Amino acid sequence: MKYILALDQGTTSSRAIVFNKQGEILGKAQQEFPQIYPHTGWVEQKPQDILASQVGVISESLINSNISIEDIDSIGITNQRETTIIWDKNTGLPVSNAIVWQCRRTADYCNQLKQDGYDKLIYDKTGLVLDAYFSATKIKWILDNVEGAREKAENGQLLFGTVDTYLMWNLSKGKIFATDYTNASRTMIFNIHKLCWDDELIELFDIPRSMLPEVHESSHEYGFTDKTLVGKSIPICGVVGDQQAALFGQLCTEKGDVKNTYGTGCFLLMNTGDEAVKSNNGLVTTLGASVGGKVQYVLEGSVFIGGAVVQWLRDEMRMIRKASDTEGYATSVDSSHGVYMIPSFTGLGAPYWDADSRGTIVGITRGTKKEHFIRAAVESIAYQVSDLVFAMEKDYGGRMNGLRVDGGASMNSFLMQFQADILNCTVERPKIVETTALGAAYLAGLQTGYWADIEEIRKNVQLDCLFYPSMDEEKCKRRLAGWEKAVRQARLV
Repeated sequence: MKYILALDQGTTSSRAIVFNKQGEILGKAQQEFPQIYPHTGWVEQKPQDILASQVGVISESLINSNISIEDIDSIGITNQRETTIIWDKNTGLPVSNAIVWQCRRTADYCNQLKQDGYDKLIYDKTGLVLDAYFSATKIKWILDNVEGAREKAENGQLLFGTVDTYLMWNLSKGKIFATDYTNASRTMIFNIHKLCWDDELIELFDIPRSMLPEVHESSHEYGFTDKTLVGKSIPICGVVGDQQAALFGQLCTEKGDVKNTYGTGCFLLMNTGDEAVKSNNGLVTTLGASVGGKVQYVLEGSVFIGGAVVQWLRDEMRMIRKASDTEGYATSVDSSHGVYMIPSFTGLGAPYWDADSRGTIVGITRGTKKEHFIRAAVESIAYQVSDLVFAMEKDYGGRMNGLRVDGGASMNSFLMQFQADILNCTVERPKIVETTALGAAYLAGLQTGYWADIEEIRKNVQLDCLFYPSMDEEKCKRRLAGWEKAVRQARLV
């Protein structure tokens, strides 16, 4: 019996999960690592901490699975996207801390590029909005601000990679220098239509081409781990950015398939097949996981404050003791009693992109109770996701094929039922919610033949719960109209 090892390198922790042929979890391990905040709006990590935590959980996951490294068929890697690492190819040492995707240090530079009219060029080539979120401006910042970095890069001594590239380079002791389409598509210098690094954008950001890794499909034999690190030379056969990994893990492989991850924020992705759909509604166009020469595109939208509103209720407002308490409070009343909460604590994300809006609560009356307040907070997550869905359907020109869900907040059944009601569609919650790691595992196993094809994998799918819409159409329209009115008021604050 062989198994697939998935390495899930996230923003705050690294995990390793062992999956069997039925897509079930045999064992797992997790290790957190420190975050660094040198200045307001800056976020960094030590690349060595990322690497050490990820390597450390490999053996622990095998022990917890009661298997040995000899039982591993292949490795799949999924990772936090956009986070930027530059290192010396001779010594292997990073020239600086990693600049994390959340870091805003290059926001002023992005604004200058917008003023100079480069935003359309960048969107047309990469499908991305011009923002500090993505890797290109982070690369330029390191080259321009770390002493000696620019000179070394121009002499061919430095390498750039997102976290997947850095992990593979180290796991193979420098033999693998590569990334996949999904991670490359988040750098803002990769042409998603031609599937290559874009010369015009590389020149715009003044990045030496020698720094850039090879780019392959997500399901591909990238190379082998060095046996001195993990005890055996194992093929790395799946690489994919975390949100695209969740999309594939949910088997959203057909045009119109949609998944939403309910985490601290929310990430909604729609498979648009072989068509790169341009957005007129504040979404980004990017690449999905690719298998067998078949490239797929996705529309993506993000909500800044999803499950974080529940953390706020718990930690700042002290209305609940634990996140799961919200379900009991929300179901103890039959509605929010006209209360709407707009949790725009850091502005509103897609489709509004309003950095100046602030958290707003409307509809409070003398009869408003704690339960109404909590219910309104939970409902706000579903309303924000609905805004993304409606924007996607406008861009796509059609209805989605139901909604598949994962992430911590997806375990709140009240939230999932309310989501089904206001979207008027079915919501599917799988038994295995580790869909990010599962997506990486599936991609690796498809490359090695562990699974013959996607149809064989589809037999593994087990639903935990299927939520059907049950709200009266007129009531749904009134609720959505109330939400839209509340959003308008939040944007006036």
